[in-house]
This record gives sequence, C-alpha cells and structure tokens, in this order.
Amino acid sequence: MNEATQTRISKLVKQHKVLLFMKGDRQMPQCGFSAQVVQMLDSLLPDYATVDVLQDQELRAGVKDYSSWPTIPQLYVEGEFQGGCDIVTELYQSGELQQVLGLGR
Repeated sequence: MNEATQTRISKLVKQHKVLLFMKGDRQMPQCGFSAQVVQMLDSLLPDYATVDVLQDQELRAGVKDYSSWPTIPQLYVEGEFQGGCDIVTELYQSGELQQVLGLGR
C-alpha cells in the first residue's frame, strides 16, 4: 500500500466514531456479509459512516493491509479495528458490540 492510501485510510478511521468499510453502501450493500453488518449496525445506531471499497480498488486492497485482515467488510469503532462480519456477528450476539459502541445493553 502506498503512503497516500495509508494516510487516507488513517484519516477516515480517525474522522468517524463508527466506520464500516464495505461493498456497496448502507442503503444498497453489494454483498451478503456487508448487508449483515449493516443490519446489525442499523439496529443499534441511527448514524455511522460507510466507505464503498468497490469504488476504489487501491482503497479496497489498502484497507486489507491497513488492518491486516483479508476480507471486507471491516468495522472500526473510535479508531480501533473490531473485525469482519464473523467477528462483528459474535460481538453483536454476545452484547459486546453494544458495549464497544457505548450503548451499555
């Protein structure tokens, strides 16, 4: 990943309290895994940011390097990588995601 892409990803992660790198967008996810994470986040939060990695192949590859995680979607909360769909699902089902998001469920 080049330095410009790394800087761009870092700024996005720091700029948004909750950020989801995904395929598609919140209104129209382009893969089932992205749709699943959107559904969980929508049930918990009225507002969060998404980035469509399908619009930028350099960003799509770069985010995988940035997190050292091979798949999309990827969820960040307060600048910290939480995981992909499988981990976010586990966090959601256990109630840990709600705690990470500051919802205290």
